[in-house]
Formats: sequence, structure tokens, C-alpha cells
Amino acid sequence: RRSVKKFDPEHSLTEDEIRRLMETVILTPTSFNIQNWRFVLITDQAVKDAVRAKGYDQAQFSDCSMIVVICGDRGAYDQDTERYWANAGAEVQGMVVPMIKGAYGGNTELQRDENLRSGSLAAQTLMLTAKAMGYDSCPMVGFDFAAVAEIVGLPQDHDIVMAVTVGKALEPARERAGQLPLDDVVVRDHF
Repeated sequence: RRSVKKFDPEHSLTEDEIRRLMETVILTPTSFNIQNWRFVLITDQAVKDAVRAKGYDQAQFSDCSMIVVICGDRGAYDQDTERYWANAGAEVQGMVVPMIKGAYGGNTELQRDENLRSGSLAAQTLMLTAKAMGYDSCPMVGFDFAAVAEIVGLPQDHDIVMAVTVGKALEPARERAGQLPLDDVVVRDHF
């Protein structure tokens, strides 16, 4: 998977492809299985153009087949929490469900941090799944988050994590800029 900058603006994903993509994305793990990620799928050209205008005129926003704005719901930990463990036995539910509220209740920093972690994992799942389906993608944070939040009507208790553009590449990704040697980034047991 590589970050593609030029997409075919004439290409559209089918509804079946979007459904298959997102059915895989929602299998991404989350802490306590709270599934706090939320996804705004933008396929309408006018909305894609509006995001491009708030994204420093980057063509990926308007030329891709779909923008996925990956968000997190800070209040997910407290929304019918039992449903996250509906398939577990009563003993497991009785143990885990109270732990969720105990961990996240009143801890807005942890709620936001979890949105960033869970949303980032979902973004990687999205990009790898798109590639497996024959499409390319580009993770993006180069946009005015507040303006895009307004465009998509983001609820106040949600955070934007990033956007990922998905579509059919017009040209391959650029050469890799340069990877650091493994010895520069990996340590064993301690620094």
C-alpha cells in the first residue's frame, strides 16, 4: 500500500464495493470493543469539492472516488454499553461492562486518545482493504479540521482523526522518500 496522489476523477465505487470495504473496516479492533470510530463517506462531488477547498486545494480530495473522514465518538463508552459484549456470557458482561465506564467516564483525555488510536487502526484497515480490492488510497491530515467538521456536520462530542481518499490511481505512487534503517527505530527491551 502506498499513498497515491492522482486519482481518476471519472471513477466511482459501486455501493456493493463501499459496503464490502466498510464491512471489513468495522472489524478493526477497539479498546473494550467500544467501536468508537465513526465514518463519514463522501461521494457527492460538491461535498468533495468543498473539502478540497478546505484542504489546501489538494486534488486527491476532489478526484478520488470517495473520501472517508474517520472520526471518533468520545461518548461511545457510555452508549448502551452492553451491546458491545452482547455475544459474551453474563459473567463476562458483568465484569467487562462496568470496567468500560470506569475507565472512560469523566476522562476526556482518554476518550480523545482512544478516538485517535481506534481511528488510526481503522484507517490502516481501510487502506489495506482498499488495496486488496484493487484500489489505492491516501491518508490525509492536510486540511482545516474545524472547517471540514462543519461541512460534515460533526457532532460536538466527536473528533476527526484523519481523512482517507480512496479511488482508482491514474499513476503510481512516487518513489519512497527514504526509510530509516531498522537500527534507528527499533530497540530491544529498553532504550
